[in-house]
Amino acid sequence: MRFLDRIFTYIQDGIIVMDHERTIVEMNPAAKRLTGWRLGEKVPYCSFCQKRDVRQGEERCYLISTEEVPYFLSEMPTYHGHLIDVEMSTALILEQDGAKYYLLVLRDQTAKKKEEEVLHSKWMVKKLTEAKEEEHKRLAQELHDGVGQSLYSISIALDNIIQHIQDEKLHAYVKEVREELGRVMEDVKLYAQQLRPKSLDALGLVPTIQSLIHSFQSKMPNMSFSLQTNVYMRLSPTVEINLYRVIQEALHNVMKHSKATDVCITIERVGQELHVSIKDNGVGFEVEEKREGLGLKHIQERISHLGGETIITSSPMKGTTIFVCVPIEGGEEDESVNRR
Repeated sequence: MRFLDRIFTYIQDGIIVMDHERTIVEMNPAAKRLTGWRLGEKVPYCSFCQKRDVRQGEERCYLISTEEVPYFLSEMPTYHGHLIDVEMSTALILEQDGAKYYLLVLRDQTAKKKEEEVLHSKWMVKKLTEAKEEEHKRLAQELHDGVGQSLYSISIALDNIIQHIQDEKLHAYVKEVREELGRVMEDVKLYAQQLRPKSLDALGLVPTIQSLIHSFQSKMPNMSFSLQTNVYMRLSPTVEINLYRVIQEALHNVMKHSKATDVCITIERVGQELHVSIKDNGVGFEVEEKREGLGLKHIQERISHLGGETIITSSPMKGTTIFVCVPIEGGEEDESVNRR
């Protein structure tokens, strides 16, 4: 009996013994903490029982009228007037001197409900991110194959027209139009690249990162970029696009804020995990003060969607390192690389 007493005292579920009039005759500490009810008080009707239709003479309490219910979800009023989500179960445990006694077990569902809401919110954000990337892919394809090709055709036509113009002023004017068209074509190409790099789908993550680094190097000639990797495989499309966005965001932050002279990107496979780090020797920052920055937050959200972990280390004048670790999913060895 001593062990049963300990279980009754320390179990986290609320345990209540009530009679057929719903008067509480026994309850454990967890039930008191959960509800605030007292011995001798009546167990109030849950939200379901308050509203349900009952026949004449039928007990309004669904649990008592049924006498044994494996589990039942509803909201139960507490002593301070709030409703709590609980999972309830009941069983008739004793009949004595015309009275019936029921065991009522209450399990708080509030924490579980909040956890489910958080998981649902994360799932929604993940699906929205995937939908956004798919739309980026579609728009980039349209810019490249549709708008880009049309502009290229116009440029060819202008080149042919220029060759047949004798008037110098008109020739100069058409040439200016041709040059402006060339700038527009470069802009379209840049927009398509920013939306969704074509090389990401064709070649994979590492070649696309190499191209990204080359682009940043041309913009920041005084900054040295390096890439170290042992990854010679294609990863799942979801992993590739999210890691690309993480590295892209990190390099944008370096370019805008770090004042660094050296940036090292590392992409390594370690067992069934992929470790990625972006390290700079810039001015750094106080991590706690910048933790809510949108750029860092987006990085953490993307890695979280992949089931990974993000670690950001930095301090003033000591540079910054963004390290992420994600599980490898659906990767296929690139046979052309392995044959080299």
